[in-house]
Parts: sequence; structure tokens; C-alpha cells
Amino acid sequence: MNIGTLILAILVLIILIVVVSSIKVVNTGYVLIRERLGQFKDVMQPGWHIIIPFIDSIRQRVSTKQQIFDIEPQSVITKDNVKISVDNVIFYKVLNARDAIYNIEHFREGIRYSTITNMRNIIGNMTLDEVLSGRDKINNELLLVVDELTDAYGIKILSVEIKNIMPPTEIQQAMEKQMKAEREKRSVILLAEGQKLSEIAKAEGEKQAKILQAEADKEANIRRSEGLKESQLLEAEGKASAIREVADADAEAIRKVNAAIIDSGTNETIIAIKQVEALKEIAKNPSNKLILPNETLTSLGSIAAIAETLNLNKK
Repeated sequence: MNIGTLILAILVLIILIVVVSSIKVVNTGYVLIRERLGQFKDVMQPGWHIIIPFIDSIRQRVSTKQQIFDIEPQSVITKDNVKISVDNVIFYKVLNARDAIYNIEHFREGIRYSTITNMRNIIGNMTLDEVLSGRDKINNELLLVVDELTDAYGIKILSVEIKNIMPPTEIQQAMEKQMKAEREKRSVILLAEGQKLSEIAKAEGEKQAKILQAEADKEANIRRSEGLKESQLLEAEGKASAIREVADADAEAIRKVNAAIIDSGTNETIIAIKQVEALKEIAKNPSNKLILPNETLTSLGSIAAIAETLNLNKK
């Protein structure tokens, strides 16, 4: 192989290397910052691109996917002078790669320090109890503040989450004792409530039993009085029936006597005497009552006088 052929082969190899190096492929989820002669040229989006060797250069490869940034625990003093340890997790996404590269030297460090500084400011205005019960409030305030600061970097803060809040050991022990006391308190209250409900249920049962017994006694008394009343009514009806039968019998006897007198031709004086005797027999019964007008009594007096005369004549 002569020198000319060797030089030609070297030139072809150099040309191939230049051609290959001039083609850049950008993967999905990333962008490339291209500079031309040291100045920003453009942002190369996913796909393939041709650059000018030795003139264009790639400044940095930037991810456009959502990223997670874990901030190590930081010491923070609360409003009531309690030193606690707090660590955070930041979820962010690069929206403008040019600003993220040229507006700040290291945008991740910018996010980190912005979060730590504002977290200390927010927690410093809160007591320990407010911090422990207000994680959502702290997260929301941090998100608003840090997202506003990172707008200049072309970065969107999606979420700020507090992972752990660690009070001092003595505070943790005091909190455990407090929680234990609260649990015992709730247990005593629940036990007392249960006993109270049991006593109320027992009292309600006794009350209901007394009410039912009183109603039963009332019904028994009503039935007893109704039975007594019915018995008295039956007895009165029996007596009245007996009186009617006796009266009917006496009336029938008088009717038969009168018929016999009429059939035998006895005069009116004898009839009157028989009537008086019949009235006397009726009056003997204590259950019979006779109501006679004055005229009847006068007639009876005359009849009695006639009867006495007849008796003297017989003698």
C-alpha cells in the first residue's frame, strides 16, 4: 500500500467520523441544550438532529420527566423553642430547559435551599402541637412559596411532602405518656357510659314491668267489677221475674175466684168481700206493693162494714 492510498483511507475515516458525530439522537423524556461557538443555539427535542462538528456543542442533557428530590432531615426550632428534625420530599418537573441551565448554576441545589429556608420560616411561626397536627398546612405553604421561587428556573414544583417530624426524645416520651393517659381516660369514659346505659336499660325494664302489672291489675279489676255487676243484674232480673210470676199467679187466682162467683150468682157484696180478701193475700207478700187511690179506700171501708154485718148475721 502506497502513501497516497493510506492518506485517502485516513481522510475517508475522518469524514465518516465527522458525519457520524454530526448526527445526534435525543431520547424521549430528554432534551439537549445546543451551543454554537459558545452561545446558546436551541433546545434539541426528542428525535435526530444534525450538528456542525467543531462549531456546535452539547452543553447539557436535561430530563423533562417528573423527578423526585429527597431532602435530608433538617433541624428546625418551633415557636415554643422545641428543636425538631424534619425531612422533605420534593416532586418537580423541568418545563424550560434553557432557564434551568442558564438562570441558575445548579437548579437542584436551588430547590433544596429554597425548601429548607422557607420550611424553617413557616415552622418557626408554629408551636409543636400545630406542627404535628398541621402537616397539610406546612406542605401547602411550602409548595406555594418554593414554586414561585423556582418559576425563574423554568421548574414547576408539583408537590412538597413532609416525610417525618421527629421531636426530642423527652418530648416523645411525654407525648407517649399523654397518649397513654388519653387512652385510659377514653377507656374509663366508655366503661362509665356502658354502666350508665346498663342502669338506664334496667330502670326502663323495671318501669315497663310495673306499667304492665298495673295495666293487668286494672283489667282484672274491670273484669271483676263487670262480673259483679252482671251477677247483680242477673240476681235482680231473677227477683223481678219471681215477683212477676207471683203477681201473675195472684191475678190468675183473683180472676178464677171472680169467675166462680159470677158463675154461682153471688151478688156484688160477696164479690167485693172476695176482692178484699184477695187484696189481703196479695199484701201479705213483702215483695208486693199496692198503690190504691182514695176512692178505692173509701169503697173498701164500705165493703169491710158490709162484710162485718154479714158475719154478724151468720152468727
